Amino acid sequence: MKKKDKKVKTSKGQYDKGQVFVKIMAGVLAILMIAGTGITLVYALI
Repeated sequence: MKKKDKKVKTSKGQYDKGQVFVKIMAGVLAILMIAGTGITLVYALI
């Protein structure tokens, strides 16, 4: 029961550290995928 309670937000503005880390990593991976696709297209056109 204690593990489940930790995952729930304590208040509306507060997030668990794990959730913040996952969101940041997802953002970084998305940026890397977009950048990689863009660079690939640029090199393919040259």
